[in-house]
Amino acid sequence: MLLFLVTGRCADRFDRRGILALCFALYALGAATLAIMAFTTRTSALTIYFLLAIAGAARAFAGPAEQALSAEVVPRAHFPNAVTWGSAVFNSSMIVGPALGGFLYAIADGPIAAYAAATFLYLYAFVMNARLQPSRHEQPRTQFASPLAGFHYIRKHKLILACVSLDLFAVLFGGSIALLPAFAKDILHTGQWGFGLLRSASPTGAVAMSSWLALRPLDKHPGVKMLLSVGLFGLGTIALGMSLHPVLSYLALLLIGAADIVSVIVRGTLIPLRTPPNMRGRVSAVSLVFTGASNQIGEFESGVSAQWLGVVPARVVGGIVTIAVACFYAWRFPELRRAESLTSASECRES
Repeated sequence: MLLFLVTGRCADRFDRRGILALCFALYALGAATLAIMAFTTRTSALTIYFLLAIAGAARAFAGPAEQALSAEVVPRAHFPNAVTWGSAVFNSSMIVGPALGGFLYAIADGPIAAYAAATFLYLYAFVMNARLQPSRHEQPRTQFASPLAGFHYIRKHKLILACVSLDLFAVLFGGSIALLPAFAKDILHTGQWGFGLLRSASPTGAVAMSSWLALRPLDKHPGVKMLLSVGLFGLGTIALGMSLHPVLSYLALLLIGAADIVSVIVRGTLIPLRTPPNMRGRVSAVSLVFTGASNQIGEFESGVSAQWLGVVPARVVGGIVTIAVACFYAWRFPELRRAESLTSASECRES
């Protein structure tokens, strides 16, 4: 959050592949350092915090560069499908990655193999990043205005403002992941396996919906579908709060994950394609701050509301507020309702 003014400017001024290459190199260096520390059994808490800080800074630079670069690599007509497949792969990794890491940990009787595998994969990403061929006419430009230009552009273009802020408020009030341990233990009375299944339900729903949308692309009336998905997200949150059976809770979390990924795909497609190439870095940086903050602040809000109201009332109220937010945005932002296509270039003007 502290670096987003710098990261957006860098993504718009410098070669985005070069920024990503540096970030992948830092990731690989961090994983390799952890592997060496595990091998030598010389562990330092200060070193681990330092590596986390470096990884966080690298992530801050990689996010805007990656989102801006993706719109240069993929043709506009195929970009929504690329975002959909990317979301499916990402959510699949949320399920497979921890399991694979635990498997490597068990085989090697320690974390060395997992850290070594991470190092190899980061280096592989470094090599594949170098093979990307962005479109020449969409290379970053060196001239740019103030570092707050991303804020000004989003504020001026109501469609992008609606996409960014709607997701912020939906996750802020409707997020339930932070309370899953309480649901599993105190309400559903499931053990560790039950909690694990509940924790995997939302990514599973996201993967299923992403796979479906990859085969049946989401293009027509994306704004209406985004609003409906936020409403279903709130409905799933209410169902989760009222459920007293693990199966119903699992189905509610599947609905939450499936609805959320529709919003993610619409936002991840509309924002890059409706933003001029020389502004994509700064706009993406602001968008990433909003979405990242919504997840973290939403978890804090979930804890506070559960403390004040109780776990069940907090989720029911949160779901109702999320549906109300979707209705408010449908009224307040007609630009979102009237968006006819994900790939339309009508909103993309130099500003």
